[in-house]
Amino acid sequence: MSLVSASAGISQFESPAAEYKALKSLSLDDLIVGERKSSTYFARAQGDSMTEVGIYDGDLLVIDRSSTPHHGDVVVATHEGLFVVKLLDLHHRRLISANDKYAPVPLNSTSLVEGVVVQSIRCHRPLNP
Repeated sequence: MSLVSASAGISQFESPAAEYKALKSLSLDDLIVGERKSSTYFARAQGDSMTEVGIYDGDLLVIDRSSTPHHGDVVVATHEGLFVVKLLDLHHRRLISANDKYAPVPLNSTSLVEGVVVQSIRCHRPLNP
């Protein structure tokens, strides 16, 4: 798999399409999901509780159900019947927001970790509904 680097600056340059002929195709599915196809799903982040770990409202989350959740992982869990994205604190059995204005949520018998957030994708334009 080959990647083409691109500068964010503006300058005169040859058409990038000239290099594409020599490159193999790049599949975002292979790059983002890889071998985890059957256990991976996507969700859209809502709210500002995870901004300190770089997850913002509208970001696309890549969640792997087959990954074993570890202390400190960003996870999708159910809490009181709702899906939440939080940091997993196994030492104190709670879910923590990455924004200090939200209190930790204790894990209880109805809480369930649904998967580990393995990647997030920043959307610079809103996704189609």
